[in-house]
Amino acid sequence: MDRDRSDSIDSHFSASFDFNSPPDEFAAFSGHLPPDLMVGSACAFTPYEVDVKTERQMFVDDVPTLCESHVSTFSTFVPPPAPGTVLTGGFPGDWVEQGRRESLVEEALNVNFFDFAHGPTDDSRDVKIELDENDQQLLDHFIQYVLPTIFPILESNQHGSVSRDLILPALQSNKPYLYCCLSIAAQHLKTHSKMAGEQIDHDIMRHRYATIFSLCEALKQDEDHQQILEATLGLIFYQCVVGRYDEGLLDIPWHQHFYAAVNLVTKLQLPNLVLDTTMPMVQAPFNMTLTAWIDILGATMHGISPTFAHTYREKHLSQVNPFMGLRELMGCEDRVMYLISEIACLESLKNNGMDDFTLCQHVSALGEQISLTEANESIPKMPYNSNGTLSPKQLSKNITAAFRLAARIYLCSLVPGFSADQPSPMALVEKLTNVLQFIPSGPTGYDRSLVWVYLLCGSISLPGSSFRAFFEDRVAQLGESANCGAFGRMATLLRELWLHNDVLSRDGAPEALGPEAARPYLHWRELMIQKGWDYLLM
Repeated sequence: MDRDRSDSIDSHFSASFDFNSPPDEFAAFSGHLPPDLMVGSACAFTPYEVDVKTERQMFVDDVPTLCESHVSTFSTFVPPPAPGTVLTGGFPGDWVEQGRRESLVEEALNVNFFDFAHGPTDDSRDVKIELDENDQQLLDHFIQYVLPTIFPILESNQHGSVSRDLILPALQSNKPYLYCCLSIAAQHLKTHSKMAGEQIDHDIMRHRYATIFSLCEALKQDEDHQQILEATLGLIFYQCVVGRYDEGLLDIPWHQHFYAAVNLVTKLQLPNLVLDTTMPMVQAPFNMTLTAWIDILGATMHGISPTFAHTYREKHLSQVNPFMGLRELMGCEDRVMYLISEIACLESLKNNGMDDFTLCQHVSALGEQISLTEANESIPKMPYNSNGTLSPKQLSKNITAAFRLAARIYLCSLVPGFSADQPSPMALVEKLTNVLQFIPSGPTGYDRSLVWVYLLCGSISLPGSSFRAFFEDRVAQLGESANCGAFGRMATLLRELWLHNDVLSRDGAPEALGPEAARPYLHWRELMIQKGWDYLLM
């Protein structure tokens, strides 16, 4: 099918769109999982080791008298077996090996999709970081408890890549990034261990200030732009992993950090790199993919166009390589994310006075484009292989289906006269609730990767909706983790929104206002403004 270039949705002269979908399968960058993948193990990653130097000094009347120094090691290497141990070995043709082969045949993922900007991958990185005793504890906590929760979709695709190729090298070579992670560790420690008091708050703010100060100093030097971007994106994204909505500590809003990130992305010419058609993109720049994720969903927080909307539009139209790695990073297929970007552009135009007739034309056109992404898609199913291991490919299909339905809800909400009690939105909520049942739940599940989806669906769910009961069950399964990060903030927002809208629904029922009256409701963004909440919910 031919692909025609349409006018930009940002233009008032746009007529329609014809973004035809890319191939359903991902043959353009297919490959097999690494041969050393341990089937059935949640810890199947390349081992790594971190050496931490600790210094302790004693003072008598402010005079240094004794200085002790030692190096401790945090290691995931498996020690050799004791002499005489009988090892159980796998035999050719046994059920584990057979299941593993089935898994590898079914998957077809490129496990080296990203360029993490840290040079060639070393099978065993030896990371040495000099820290005082207090900061060593924070680093240990970050590696042991926070690191496993970062980029869970990417980790399911590329086992060990998050730690081995991205975070551990950055901790060693990037001071602002290290300070950022220490501050994040202190936030996580405060929330999960219920620590309170001046000391933990001091640790959070001390490292938060050190991060900002070191970034400002680096910007003055106008060098190491890749490292500065890495730390800046960390300041934005890691707040989606830790912290509570009522933390109350002084911080810079995420979109101000993102403004700095945009300048760095432009200076590094990353958009041009992903759009370059003269040479095939061997590996996607990870920082550009993470920027795109924040840019697209962040734009929906404020009802504006994504900063790099033109880049996503060009990628969607590309017949050479339409992929940026969003599927590998956060689970949703790239072309669906590009369409969410277009919907955000349309909302921006609506907010700036687009007439209703033109608006409805664009809504109809984008609805057709969303339908094109559904071609040849099977119904959702649990994302597990026959041997019980996770199927990253099926997980991505389920996540994409959830984002696609959330995008439809977002698009429908732009139609003049939209009401949550109309048949179409109510049907979308029920369909999305059904899809979410096929997302693994609990602390080791992927609900926290679907914050934006839960927000869009929950924001128009009515009393008695199956979504509300389903959502509360998922929150209960997450336990304490449900109160943290973007998921915790989203859950707080939804519950406040339901309180407001349920009251509005009772006090201003359509029967009292006339048969054609729409059910009154408060938009989730308006409630955030009323509460003074400036969240990035992704």
